[in-house]
Amino acid sequence: MALPDHFLDELIARTDLVDLVSQSVRLTKKGNSYWGCCPFHSEKTPSFHVVPDRQIYKCFGCGKGGGAINFVMELENLSFREAVEVLAKRAGMAMPQWGSSPGARERREKLLTINREAARIFHRWLYQPEGAAGLDYLRRRGLSKATLTRFGLGFAPDRWDGLITQLGQMGYDKRDLLDAGLAVNNRDGRIYDRFRNRVMFPIIDVRGEVIGFGGRVMDDSTPKYLNSPDTPVYNKSRSIFALNLAKRSKADRVILTEGYMDTIALHQAGFDSAVASLGTALTPDHAQLLSRYFRQAILAYDGDKAGVSAAQRAIPLLEKAGLKVRVLRVTGAKDPDEYIKAYGPDAFARLLDQSENQVDYRLAQLQSQYNLEDDGQRVTFLQEAAKLLATLPSPVEREIYGGHAAQTAGITPEAMAMEVKKAVSQRLRREEKQLTRKVLTPASQLQPQSRALRYENIRSARAEEGVIRLLMLDPAIHRSLDGLEPEEFSSPLLSRAYDLLRQRAQEGLSTQLAALAEEFDAEEMAHLAQVADQPETLANSGRALADYIAVIRREALRRSGGSESQLLLAAQRKNLEKKAYTEDKP
Repeated sequence: MALPDHFLDELIARTDLVDLVSQSVRLTKKGNSYWGCCPFHSEKTPSFHVVPDRQIYKCFGCGKGGGAINFVMELENLSFREAVEVLAKRAGMAMPQWGSSPGARERREKLLTINREAARIFHRWLYQPEGAAGLDYLRRRGLSKATLTRFGLGFAPDRWDGLITQLGQMGYDKRDLLDAGLAVNNRDGRIYDRFRNRVMFPIIDVRGEVIGFGGRVMDDSTPKYLNSPDTPVYNKSRSIFALNLAKRSKADRVILTEGYMDTIALHQAGFDSAVASLGTALTPDHAQLLSRYFRQAILAYDGDKAGVSAAQRAIPLLEKAGLKVRVLRVTGAKDPDEYIKAYGPDAFARLLDQSENQVDYRLAQLQSQYNLEDDGQRVTFLQEAAKLLATLPSPVEREIYGGHAAQTAGITPEAMAMEVKKAVSQRLRREEKQLTRKVLTPASQLQPQSRALRYENIRSARAEEGVIRLLMLDPAIHRSLDGLEPEEFSSPLLSRAYDLLRQRAQEGLSTQLAALAEEFDAEEMAHLAQVADQPETLANSGRALADYIAVIRREALRRSGGSESQLLLAAQRKNLEKKAYTEDKP
C-alpha cells in the first residue's frame, strides 16, 4: 500500500530543504540560492546549490539533484520509504500504516534485528568456555573489559551451526541468515555458519545499527580476517569501522588505521577519532563520509610496502573530499598499537603532532624509486615531481614544495620552478581542450547527462521542460493546458513527469519536485532537478504556456509526417492566438 499523498505533501511542506542540507553541508547564500561543496562527490570549489523557493538541490559537478526525500536517500543510502521515515521523525510526524505485505523496509528492519541479536550472542559466547581462546587473545592484546563491551566484541565458536541454532530458537530460519550474510551454503545446498572459531567485531553504522561483522580466525585458517558480504544493509565501500564512535570526538582530525585492532587500541588509549576501512582500500565514498565529520585526516598505516601503497591511493581521495592530509611515520614499532604499548599514549600524541605533510610524504616515496646519483634517473624524478606539484592549487604550495624537491635532487629552486610551471601549463592545456570540446557542442549541453534519457527532439523537449516548470511553479496552470496529452511529448521521461504533475495539480496536491521522489530513479530525478532549476517566471505565464504547447504540437505533427499545409495551419493558429493575446492586453 502506497503512502497517502496528503501525508507526503505535509511532510514536504514541513521540511525546509536549506535547513536539512545545512546539517551536512556548509551553505553560503548567494542571491536567491545557497551554495556549498557537494556531499555526493569530491570537490573543493562549490558547485552544489539549493534553491529555497523551489525546494530543489542540484550539483553542477556530479549532476545529482532532487528534493528533500532524494537528498536523504542519496546521503544515507536509503530506500524511498526509509528516507520518508527519517524525515517524518525529524518533522515529528507519525508514519501511517503501510499495510501488511512485506517490503524493502520490512526486510531491512528484519536484517538489522538479526544482526543485533547475532552481536549479542557473539558477545555472550566470548565469556563462555567456547570463547576462552578469543577472550585470551583479546586480553593478550591489552584490551580491557570496558573496551570489549564498548565495541561489542564477541566470539564465534568452532561449530558449523552454532549461530543458526541460536537464532533458529528465536524464530529466524536459515534463509534469513543467508540474507544477512551470517550463513553460507555449499554446492550441495547445505547451509552453515559463515563465522567459525573467530573473534568477532560488530560493524556499526553512524545511526548505531549493527550492519555487519568482521572475524579474526584463531588458528592458521585463511583468510585471517573475514568480513560480511555486501547485503541490503551493509556495503563495505561505504562503511567505516568505529565511525559511530569517532564522529562524537572533539578532535578535528580523523586517524585512519589499517584494521580493527589498531583502531580499538587507539580508542582505548584515548584517541577517540580513530577509524578503519573494512576489508577494502579507501574509496571515494569513504573519503566523502569522513569529510562530513572532520577537517583533517592522518594516515596511520603500517610502514611496509602494502601500507605505503594504501597511503598513496588514499591521499588524493581524501584531498578531493576537502580534507587536509598528513601521514604518520611510526618509528620503533610496526604499527600504532605496538608503538603505544612500547612508548605510551603521550609519545604517540607527539608523533601525531609531528606527522608529515602529504606532499613531502609523496615526494619522499617518489624519491625512493630513483637513484639520484644517476643523472638520468634524477631528471626523471624531477619531471615526475613536477607533475605531482602541478596538481597543487596554490602557487605558494608549488613554490615551497618545489624548493624541497630541488634541494633533494641538488638543483636550483629556479630550475625546479620552471619545470613545475611547464607541468602546470600542460595540465591547463589539457583541461582547456576538454572544456572547449564541451562548450563547442551546445546541443549536447541541452541533453540529459544520462544517455539513457537522451532527447530525440531537442526543440520539443525544451518546450516540454517549460510546461513542466510552469506546473511546478503554479499548479493552477493545469486549467490552461488546452487538452495537452502526455502522448504528444517527445521525451518519455518528460511525458511521465507531465502526466504525474497534471494529475497531482487536478487533485489539489503538491507539484513540487520532491513529491515525485518515489516515481523516478536517481538519474531521472537529477535531470528533472536540472529542468526545475532553469529560469522561468510566472509573469505572462499564459503566453509562455501557449507558446510551449504550440511548439510541442508542431513538433509532434512533424514526427507523425504531417503535411506542409498542416504545419502552416498550426503556424496560423499560433499567430491568431498571439494576436488575440495582444489585443486583450490593457
